[in-house]
Amino acid sequence: MSDSTQLDAGLGTFERYLSLWVALAIGAGLGLGAVFPGMFGFLAGLEIASVNLPVAVLIWAMVYPMMVGVDFGALKKIGDRPKGLVITLVVNWLIKPFTMAALGVLFFNVVFAGLIPPDDAQAYLAGVILLGAAPCTAMVFVWSNLTRGDATYTLVQVSVNDVIMVFAFAPIVAFLLGVTDIVVPWATLILSVILYVALPLLAGLITRNKLVQQGGEAAVDDFKARVQPFSIAGLLVTVVLLFGFQGQVILDRPLVIVLIAIPLLIQSYGIFFIAYGAARLWKVPFNVAAPCAMIGTSNFFELAVAVAISLFGLGSGAALATVVGVLVEVPVMLSLVAFANRTRGWFPSE
Repeated sequence: MSDSTQLDAGLGTFERYLSLWVALAIGAGLGLGAVFPGMFGFLAGLEIASVNLPVAVLIWAMVYPMMVGVDFGALKKIGDRPKGLVITLVVNWLIKPFTMAALGVLFFNVVFAGLIPPDDAQAYLAGVILLGAAPCTAMVFVWSNLTRGDATYTLVQVSVNDVIMVFAFAPIVAFLLGVTDIVVPWATLILSVILYVALPLLAGLITRNKLVQQGGEAAVDDFKARVQPFSIAGLLVTVVLLFGFQGQVILDRPLVIVLIAIPLLIQSYGIFFIAYGAARLWKVPFNVAAPCAMIGTSNFFELAVAVAISLFGLGSGAALATVVGVLVEVPVMLSLVAFANRTRGWFPSE
């Protein structure tokens, strides 16, 4: 089977063309923001404790279906083949957040200093920090499937990362924002983690247990398939809202999208090759090595978008930076899937 055939088989229509849908949503947001500025202003005002209510509903629509897929029973297999898990945890929590922050400082505060106003640079830096601190929890199943990775092992990785994220995301983000001299609204940050990670995770666990009791894993898969369109729709409508608020800024300075994408692209490819290279040196089997590299490269962009909106607002540069992360993620990951499949022979088989 060719790489392109594998990609078509592993991705649904929406996932396969996610970058296109995001681009169309960006266009819709720019157009609607220009035509109906009053409507977007009204939506921005629907807040409680710095949490925008319409966006909170949309984020839940995105995150909840993913959390239903997390099987904490897989944690019992945490000791099986520990090498890949060690690489994943070291890359995700000890390397990735800090390299993303360093790249952000380098590009936004130094390389692009003459192109971006200082206040905007700090906002974009905050956005990429949020992306760097949120490893993937859902799309990694797609990338693992496209490389014929070990599904159970991928599930263990995701489950362990979700548990760590509940406790580590807020402190890491707060530390990095503090290091880069960005004021940390602690109350909002903690509220965001509870609202967008802990509660959806709990709701997903309850839903999963009920579905398993009723019809086993087949019932879980059927439920996820039925609610997945709501997840994609939530993402796209969120993008429309974000770009509705960012419209004038982007129309005035379209180069900003390219500038934000550059450190994100360097980070994505760099993190992949760090994890993939470590797996090769440690002689990890390919069906473990591929997903262990993919999970660190891909981002939990739904969480990053949600927290950026809660912390800095719908119209902030931080929120814009996280949406650019959505735009670049799918083509980057598909290129890495193709690379991994071509280099399968570098690794021992299971």
